[in-house]
Amino acid sequence: MKTDDLIAMLSTNVEQVNRRRLVQMVAAAIAIGAALVIAAVFVVLGIRSDLMKTGAFAFLLLKLVFTMTVLVPASVFLIRIARPGGERKTPVALLVLPFVGIIVLAAVSLAVTPISHWAKVALGDQWIECLLSIPTIAIVPFAVIVWAVRQTAPTDLTRAGALAGLVAGTVSAIGYALHCTDDTLPFIALWYGGTIALCTFAGAKLGPRLLRW
Repeated sequence: MKTDDLIAMLSTNVEQVNRRRLVQMVAAAIAIGAALVIAAVFVVLGIRSDLMKTGAFAFLLLKLVFTMTVLVPASVFLIRIARPGGERKTPVALLVLPFVGIIVLAAVSLAVTPISHWAKVALGDQWIECLLSIPTIAIVPFAVIVWAVRQTAPTDLTRAGALAGLVAGTVSAIGYALHCTDDTLPFIALWYGGTIALCTFAGAKLGPRLLRW
């Protein structure tokens, strides 16, 4: 068989990729992962009891604003990169901006705080729990998201894995924020931002193995 004949044979009866189905699949996986995280926080950790206080609610909103400014573009980029060749249209460097923003706010907060109180505002009372809880809780949405992304045949497995880890870590941080009572900006930047970055790194390392097709 000649090369031209082989190409002609392979190009016949090729079904068009259903992009809407890919979007729906990955979006559904993210939503399911988020629902599982919130349910786990409700059952295992419990919701903070001071949410009716203005200060506590305001800082919860701040945590949610930070995490949502990461989650929304990360989810969009994950859906793009899940498609074969999607990495060419995915400027993931933009995802650094929310982290830069929260770090700047944390630095300003520390600048107006006495040095003797820096350790307290950065570590809070729950830094160990935060460090362990967010990556642990993120395992569940990460598994669901990876399963969905595997069905879409991404070609850049490292970046796809990193984005899956980023989305899972951010979803986990959103759920954990409903429980956590440490509200200082340095705490949010260090332990929320840091654990989300850790989940992203883990996803990048696991992506080539888990997403191979």
